[in-house]
Amino acid sequence: MILDHYAKIQKIVNDAKDDIEKAAGGNKAAGTRVRTAMQDLKNAAQEMRAAILSAREQPKP
Repeated sequence: MILDHYAKIQKIVNDAKDDIEKAAGGNKAAGTRVRTAMQDLKNAAQEMRAAILSAREQPKP
């Protein structure tokens, strides 16, 4: 479960790479896509934090 969240975070970052480079060059549309990707990244990180906390609170067998 936690590794699934990590994979999702990696995918968001990797998918945004081209748009980040375009945004750095001044492309405004790419900048909008990067901001959207960063919001998705923030949400994915929060989900991962919650999953880690939940896993920590579960008793070990």
